[in-house]
Amino acid sequence: MEIERFQYDNKIVKLFAYATIFWSIVGMLAGLYAAIELYMPSANLGLPYTSFGRVRPVHTNAIVFAFVGNGIFMGVYYSLQRLLKARMFSDLLSKIHFWGWQLIIVLAAITLLMGYTTSKEYAELEWPLDILITIVWVVFGWNMFGTILRRRERHLYVAIWFYIGTFVTVAMLHIVNSIEIPVSFWKSYSWYAGVQDALIQWWYGHNAVAFFLTTSYLGLMYYFLPKAAERPVYSYRLSIIHFWALIFLYIWAGPHHLLYTSVPDWAQNLGVVFSVMLIAPSWGGMINGLLTLRGAWDKVRDNVELKFLVVAITAYGMATFEGPLLSIKAVNKISHFTDWTVAHVHVGALGWNGFLTFGILYWLIPKLFQTKLYSQKMANQHFWIGTLGIVLYAVPMYWAGFMQSSMWKDFTPEGQLKWQFMDTVTKMIPFYITRSIGGTLYLIGAIMMTYNLVKTIKQGSFLAEEEAQAPALSKEFHPHAGAHWHRWIERKPIQLMVVSLIVVAIGGIIEFVPTFLIKSNVPTISSVKPYTALELQGRDIYIREGCNTCHSQMVRPFRDEVVRYGDYSKAGESVYDHPFLWGSKRTGPDLARVGGKYPDSWHYNHMLEPASMAPGSIMPQYPWLLEDQIDVNSTLSKIKAMKRLGVPYPDGYEKDALKDMERQAKKIADNLKKDGIETLPDREIVALISYLQRLGKDIKAAPKEEVEKLNN
Repeated sequence: MEIERFQYDNKIVKLFAYATIFWSIVGMLAGLYAAIELYMPSANLGLPYTSFGRVRPVHTNAIVFAFVGNGIFMGVYYSLQRLLKARMFSDLLSKIHFWGWQLIIVLAAITLLMGYTTSKEYAELEWPLDILITIVWVVFGWNMFGTILRRRERHLYVAIWFYIGTFVTVAMLHIVNSIEIPVSFWKSYSWYAGVQDALIQWWYGHNAVAFFLTTSYLGLMYYFLPKAAERPVYSYRLSIIHFWALIFLYIWAGPHHLLYTSVPDWAQNLGVVFSVMLIAPSWGGMINGLLTLRGAWDKVRDNVELKFLVVAITAYGMATFEGPLLSIKAVNKISHFTDWTVAHVHVGALGWNGFLTFGILYWLIPKLFQTKLYSQKMANQHFWIGTLGIVLYAVPMYWAGFMQSSMWKDFTPEGQLKWQFMDTVTKMIPFYITRSIGGTLYLIGAIMMTYNLVKTIKQGSFLAEEEAQAPALSKEFHPHAGAHWHRWIERKPIQLMVVSLIVVAIGGIIEFVPTFLIKSNVPTISSVKPYTALELQGRDIYIREGCNTCHSQMVRPFRDEVVRYGDYSKAGESVYDHPFLWGSKRTGPDLARVGGKYPDSWHYNHMLEPASMAPGSIMPQYPWLLEDQIDVNSTLSKIKAMKRLGVPYPDGYEKDALKDMERQAKKIADNLKKDGIETLPDREIVALISYLQRLGKDIKAAPKEEVEKLNN
């Protein structure tokens, strides 16, 4: 048997490791800043680029795609070469992938702070960056599959199954959810609207967490945990069940983010059923990981990277138990729109993704630099500080969530709402402060790790080209008698990719395609009309400032919500909303029925100084809206784009749009003048007021019998 000599490329692993460390600090700093803004409105500085609505998506994108994304690629590039006994397919593709991904991250931060956003959670980036993401993702897949096809190891280890599943599913999710109509270079409208957009967004949003943040990291767990523990994976059969059951069931769970909304009940119920079923494969993976340490628990006591990995896997188990729990309607009724969801997400992000990444870095950096970790003591201190940070972050948010829900739903004996919405906001302040303390501790731990790893790097010698040898892959293959049936697909990466794609595509197709084909899923309401040109401009300003991160536009069919906000929301109300803006968190009150509730002057003063209209408000000030002019030149292209999407504007409306806009703006400016406020009709505040005053008015204008029919 001929032995071939080759070299592993550690240079690309080092680059992704450095990027992981750097972006972890940046992403956490952005998160801490956003957390402080929630109880100290003055921290917004009265500037557009530092307001919470723009900083918050920078934080989520920096953590998800910069910190965790680079962590994924670091682990994949290291483990893939060793599992396949082959150097990466192309050093050039590796470099293009690395620098392309960093370019995306930098452009994402810049554009989001400038207000260029689609508003869709975890998919806020505008269409040019969507295209760039697609290109870089294809480069990654090309490099990965090129390496797999020239491997020297016939069977594909379980970690590689998860890498393949992640690649094909993220590609599918990104492409489908990112279909949009460009209006300008940094502005687009989603191809979908209302119910359809909501289903596709949360099919994407939930599974971006499932496949980018979970299956990829499960692949890393299956490689780095056995390596660190020097033990084989507990059960090969359990890993098979874990992989196939997980990727099939996960994709169906998206609608559990839309319970009690105007999404059809059958879609909601599918999401609930499959979410509950997810407990089995998720916990199967956790058990497989923890039992890999059987007989090695003494190592956990003395090995800091194993401590991080054990807590990470435990956090994975907690988060994947809580997710199905939150999908049960009786629980979701309490948790949705509250800080409970924030706590749930961060148990996964800080515990599962964060700690697993830290553990891998502590194990990997000394190996790349052929030395020992600079300080085991400092690493252990990081572990305990980080763990305390998670506790101080999550526990207050759970408490806050329970308190929010109970206060929102509390009635007096006379049948009146006991609390105003602002009462719940002021009660949250101590919890938000404690949360930021927890985040600070977690950040301090990450800074300690960075210092420790930098000192480790300085005392070591980098092994750029690691010598290796392995026999060439024989073209002849004779299966062993009694070999497991699953071995046949482990030898065939292309078939594995295709089967994985089919398995994950089934759930999405069944869930959202019927809403396009069966009209009864989204009944129309004759009184619901397209937005006027001014209202459309106002809606885009609302999106630009990230108002949807704090305000929902979805009144659920609960007594407290109907009493507080008005009649519950109908599917037909949002048929012209490209994109939908139902929201996922109520830091502020729901706005679905706010139109006509307050005079124009109230909205003007509220944007200028929120606390003057709502004492105790934690909302930022928006003084630039009073000074900046509406981008009138974009009006016609926006109307034309909406018409291409099927929004039924009258024939030739684009020719009259500017005049219509001027008439409506002048009317609002005149209303403001009556209340002693002088403003020009072409200011952005006027457009925003026009949009806010429109919300909910269409359904109020619907014939009574039509509304009753929908209610029934």
